[in-house]
Amino acid sequence: MRVGILFPQNDLAGDVEALRTVGRAAEELGYTTLHLADHVLGTEHADREPPLAGRDDEHDPFFDPFTAMAYLSAVTTGIELATCVLVLPQRPTALVAQQTADVDLMSGGRVRLGIGVGWNHVEYQALGQSFGTRGARLDEQIPLLRRLWTEPLVTFHGRFDHIERACVNPRPRRPIPLWFGGFGEPAFRRAVRVGDGFVFSGSPEQAHAALARVRRMLDEAGRDPSTFGLELLVRVETAAELARHVTAWQEAGGTDLALTTTHLGRGSLAQQLDLMHELRGETVRAVGSG
Repeated sequence: MRVGILFPQNDLAGDVEALRTVGRAAEELGYTTLHLADHVLGTEHADREPPLAGRDDEHDPFFDPFTAMAYLSAVTTGIELATCVLVLPQRPTALVAQQTADVDLMSGGRVRLGIGVGWNHVEYQALGQSFGTRGARLDEQIPLLRRLWTEPLVTFHGRFDHIERACVNPRPRRPIPLWFGGFGEPAFRRAVRVGDGFVFSGSPEQAHAALARVRRMLDEAGRDPSTFGLELLVRVETAAELARHVTAWQEAGGTDLALTTTHLGRGSLAQQLDLMHELRGETVRAVGSG
């Protein structure tokens, strides 16, 4: 099983030195993937209608994931760099196509684009996009991204995007993996139809039920499950707790685990590095015995 880790930027207060140190440590420890979360704006939750569903607020710092991945591509050599997840419908499709292509080229083909629809309607409004049509826009963006990454000239006229004989140049030298995140049937169906993998989150019970559902959908769609990634994003603090997650996820057919160490009271870089070492050692033991 592949084991990655989410950069704990909520806890490390936008520390650029921490980004470099954690990136290099994750690579040296043998983590397969370094994940970057995404928020363009920090948002106060009080007195919002509708209420904001997520946890992050105006006190949580976030680096732009493309900027962070470009920086990390220069200070690491082999670790995969992934968004977990990028809120794609609140961004211009052509811009994301170019940013992803550039970072993939700069990193030597190490980018995985994890995408979803998000939960923050305030961000959508600030970025000039409709929160209510985000699912439909995402469905249109996915094939357009792939065309922009592969075709020398693109003409496209859809509901949301219009391109007349234009291109991304330079283009990536390989197909960029597109993984999806989310909690409901639309996200599962979208991933099975056009994705390369899915990132499950929520409670362990929710994640395992969703995994079983996606595996059935892959079978019904006639897709080879060995070509589809199944990743669990899990927050753990102790080695024993992690071992249980590793064993259960492997037995359920999961392929990847992404560890998050945010909101565990490990607010310093030294504490985060200690936890990274501890958890990596346990995953090696647990995966080897699974």
